[in-house]
Amino acid sequence: MSASAIILGAGKGVRMHSATPKQFLRLKNLPIIAYSLKAFSACDEIAEIYLVVSADESDFCRHILLPSLNLAKPVKLLTGGERRQDSVYNGLREMGHREGIVAIHDGVRPFVQPAQIGECIAQAEKTGACMLGMPVGDTLKRVNDSGIIKSTVQRDNLWQAQTPQAFRYQLIRKAHESAADEGFSGTDDASLVERYGGRVKVIRGSGKNIKITHPDDLGIAQAFLDAEN
Repeated sequence: MSASAIILGAGKGVRMHSATPKQFLRLKNLPIIAYSLKAFSACDEIAEIYLVVSADESDFCRHILLPSLNLAKPVKLLTGGERRQDSVYNGLREMGHREGIVAIHDGVRPFVQPAQIGECIAQAEKTGACMLGMPVGDTLKRVNDSGIIKSTVQRDNLWQAQTPQAFRYQLIRKAHESAADEGFSGTDDASLVERYGGRVKVIRGSGKNIKITHPDDLGIAQAFLDAEN
C-alpha cells in the first residue's frame, strides 16, 4: 500500500536565535529541510509529499528549493498554521477523505532514512499507528519552578518520541478533528491519537534522527555529515 507524507516546515524556530527559520538554515550546501524531502522521495512506499511551510517561504520553496532537488515524487506545497498541529491538519484536509497511510515528519529531522520511513508505514498498516522512538538512556529529574529536584523519574519503558509518525488516514484525521472540536493541543500527532483512544506502536529509530532545535544541534548535524564522507 502506498502512503502519503506530510513534511512540516512552517515553524519559526525561535530557540535557534536566527532570523532564518531553522528548517531553511544550511547544512553543507542544502537547507535542512531538503534532507527530509530527499529521504521521503527515495522511500518506495511514499507516493506523494505534502510540504507545509509558512507563507513567507512559499516562493522560495516553489521556485528555488523544489526545482533544485529534482525529487522523484510529486510535492504539493501548502501554507502552515499558527501551531504545528494546525499545519498537520491543513495537510490532512488537503488530502480529502481517503483510505491509506499518512506519514508525518518534522522537517528539522534531516537524518531519517528511507528504510525507517518504510518500516514505520508497514507497521502502521498492521496496527493503525506507528512512530519511531528511542529508549531513554539518561537519568530523568523532575524539578520545581526554582530548578530544585523534586524526584527522580524511573526511566523503565520510557521512550523519546521521534518522527515520522504514521497512521491510517481516517484515524489521524478523526483524532485531529476531535482535538480541534475540544480545544486540545498536543505536542505530537501520536498524543492526539492516544487521546482519541487509538493505540500507537513504537519502533526503534536512531540516535542520528535528531531534531535540530538549538544552535548546538547544528554542530552535531554537521559532524554527522562529515562522518559520512
